[in-house]
Amino acid sequence: MSSLTRLVLVSTLTLGLGAAAGLLATAQRPAQAALPPVVDGQALPSLAPMIERVTPAVVNISSKTHTRVRDPLLDDPFFRRFFGVPNMPQERVEQSLGSGVIVDAAKGYVLTNNHVVQGADDIGVTLSDGRSLKAKLVGTDPDTDVAVIQIPAENLKAVSLADSTRLRVGDFVVAIGNPFGLNQTVTSGIVSALGRSGLRGLGYQNFIQTDASINPGNSGGALVNLNGELVGINTAIFSPSGGNVGIGFAIPSTLAGDVMQQLIKTGTVKRGSLGIETQNLTPDIAQMLDVPAGRGAVVTRVQSDSAAEAAGLRLGDVVVGVNGKPVNDQQDLHNAEGLLPIGSDVELKVLRDGRETTVTAKLVGRNTASAEGQNLDPRLGGAQFADIGERQRQQGLRGVTIARVANGSRAETNNLRSGDVVVAVNQVDIRSLDDLTALTKRRPRQLLLTIVRGQNAFFVMCE
Repeated sequence: MSSLTRLVLVSTLTLGLGAAAGLLATAQRPAQAALPPVVDGQALPSLAPMIERVTPAVVNISSKTHTRVRDPLLDDPFFRRFFGVPNMPQERVEQSLGSGVIVDAAKGYVLTNNHVVQGADDIGVTLSDGRSLKAKLVGTDPDTDVAVIQIPAENLKAVSLADSTRLRVGDFVVAIGNPFGLNQTVTSGIVSALGRSGLRGLGYQNFIQTDASINPGNSGGALVNLNGELVGINTAIFSPSGGNVGIGFAIPSTLAGDVMQQLIKTGTVKRGSLGIETQNLTPDIAQMLDVPAGRGAVVTRVQSDSAAEAAGLRLGDVVVGVNGKPVNDQQDLHNAEGLLPIGSDVELKVLRDGRETTVTAKLVGRNTASAEGQNLDPRLGGAQFADIGERQRQQGLRGVTIARVANGSRAETNNLRSGDVVVAVNQVDIRSLDDLTALTKRRPRQLLLTIVRGQNAFFVMCE
């Protein structure tokens, strides 16, 4: 029985049980009129004018992922010849639905979530006026779950980005998107919390929490303030049942905007590094270091020529604060490190030898290893490979991500897509770009890649 059917039955039953009493009560009292448009000379407040301005900028996104699937029997020449089966791979097509927000009407840029378009071959966008357009992927950032796509810039409406750092708990917000395929759905609520982090499998985190109803299909949609300005991109919900329970999360517009600018400019996102490794502060370590037990991240390694070394950080220092915000564990420190812009000054509150001190470090760019596919193997030409990101590591993946695939390249012909994760070569597991480089140096006769794309894993034979 569908949810809609259940809803209809509940409504019918309620009406049936109360029908007699309701009719009697109606007969005994004057009929109630609708709410008046004006009370004491003042118009009743309504969100309608703001929503009418904003909804044309919220779009429906549908993506298709084509995956080649081979049946082992179809690889047998005798089987193909005997049964007359053509020598060609079968294909599985997967579809996903989500939302997006037009943020630049002149250039057609649309903000959405990475998980809405990850690995997609075809991205379609439906506007509020019914137009269907084909979108081009500009770039994705799995670690913050932000993606930018581009559509033809013809008669578009955009929403402006607000400064989300000025949000306060209790501010009213409105979520707009396409939950369950129900286009242009609007829900309202308040900001329930700010700076939420520690959610498993969601990469770098600085979420806005809201009780505005967010459901599957709202991903990538708009969270706006009462002025109709974008304050967040809806991205996740906390739900034991899969539906809304009043706990939703949005990526702050300031963070999404910074990521968007990098993706538009270079197609990738660069992050900063202090050059330290840490572990959580335990009671035993706290006693050994003569610091109060509780929260903090213990420095276990300081890299040479790093920002941390220049700032004077030492082994055994316990970092308990970053730029005035508490650090409860190593994940908090790593999260702050990944979200702060490169070149910014980072004030670290540190416990050292039982005393509290403050040091300031300048965040420098993190070196991320990458390699061009052509230099690894001609069959990979047109693809760029890099070590996987933070979000993918948190999801338990090990391997190498495909950062970019050139249109019309050999890699594209071999069904490789931007965002794919290569986890094995010729059924040998790989954990890093060094592993991929070592295996391809052998120039194997066949090149069979094990690919993870979204929630699926499959083989790709590169020819």
